[in-house]
Amino acid sequence: MPGVETVGMILSSVLAQQAAIDADTMKYLAAAIAIGLGAVGPGVGIGVLGAAAMNAIGRNPEARGPILTNMILAIAFAEAIAIYALIVAFLLLFVV
Repeated sequence: MPGVETVGMILSSVLAQQAAIDADTMKYLAAAIAIGLGAVGPGVGIGVLGAAAMNAIGRNPEARGPILTNMILAIAFAEAIAIYALIVAFLLLFVV
């Protein structure tokens, strides 16, 4: 799986082939990268949280209430990070 530096090098080499890149193209590209990378982490985190909660409930069904409460709270915090990334993407599109 390529790292961030590999993606950056590929992206810069593709963009360097064009002589003139207008600001709108860069704005759309920056917004797409912001929301794309900003949503990957919370997506993986929510998947891990759900799997761990189901595993815990399977091991101890009596503790279902506190496990689900803590899981939903942690999912809300992870989702807030994705919302921040969405706000940054909108700022890049409409303000910058």
